[in-house]
Amino acid sequence: MLSFFSGIMLGLSLIIAIGAQNIWVLSQSMAGANRLALAAACIFSDVLLIILGVYAANEIKELLPAITPWLTYGGVLMLIYLAGGAAYRAYQGSSGLNAAKANAHHWKVTVTQTLMISFLNPHVYLDTVVLLGSIGALQPSPQMFAFGACIGSIIWFITLTAFSPTLKRWLSSTTKWRIFDSLIAIILLFMAYQLLNFIH
Repeated sequence: MLSFFSGIMLGLSLIIAIGAQNIWVLSQSMAGANRLALAAACIFSDVLLIILGVYAANEIKELLPAITPWLTYGGVLMLIYLAGGAAYRAYQGSSGLNAAKANAHHWKVTVTQTLMISFLNPHVYLDTVVLLGSIGALQPSPQMFAFGACIGSIIWFITLTAFSPTLKRWLSSTTKWRIFDSLIAIILLFMAYQLLNFIH
């Protein structure tokens, strides 16, 4: 269960920090786009990349056991870097989702555009595939970690699309994003500490 909850916490932290995808989802939801299709497209892309990342990293760890310390230190450094960025944003008060106005499209167009934004965003591969994958492979149960990260994705995107009018007011607040960023920094540092315990 530790792997499962670690997956949820880290998955949510990384998803919330990816601004471009969240702005797109929120603006489309506010424009009256097909919210079910929108959420499904985001969840599909996230789940696919999470499973791919964890499976690939786990296979690499099994084939090349000597790479495990490198995966660990790399994951720790990346988590500390992301935590530092979140802490700096919280200090500066520089975050906030200012969703631009958008026109509602046919659900097929919305899904296509959402998939393009998801798969063409380099941060998605760095955070979801590389970081989540390498950390997931180091967990006692990589499968449960991946499952937890997938649950985190489902929770976030269903919430973002279903409650977009309310969330727009919340997520546009600099003060509330300072709280978000502070929590994200704490969670990422906690995950880095957990990773260090694997090699000490």
